Amino acid sequence: MDFFLLQAATNANTAANYFPIWLQLLFAAIFVVLTLGATHLLGPKGKTADKLETFASGIESHGDARQPVAIKYFLVAILFVLFDVEVIFFYPYAINFRGLGWNGFMAVLMFVAFFLCGFIYIIKKGALNWED
Repeated sequence: MDFFLLQAATNANTAANYFPIWLQLLFAAIFVVLTLGATHLLGPKGKTADKLETFASGIESHGDARQPVAIKYFLVAILFVLFDVEVIFFYPYAINFRGLGWNGFMAVLMFVAFFLCGFIYIIKKGALNWED
């Protein structure tokens, strides 16, 4: 009987059980601080006009970055993300379609119907038309 009580006491969550995790976090933080400090102290210090110039994939920058962008761009980007995430939900069904049976099939048909209703709404509103 005493053996089981002793075993239960050793399996309890105590601060000592988290010691390896805290030790690993401490070593990671020390490594980050040392690495950043070493690169700051040992790295080159020369600041020339070429180094301070903005680099954008080899294309010379010109103009102001605060130029207005058409709202159509953002709308298409948001719609892409929305429909892309909806398509991701087809993956679990494709993996488990035999196990889900007819109930799963009906649920996917409902999902596709909602998906198509949203797509038809977007087309009717003209959200994908670039020319006005």
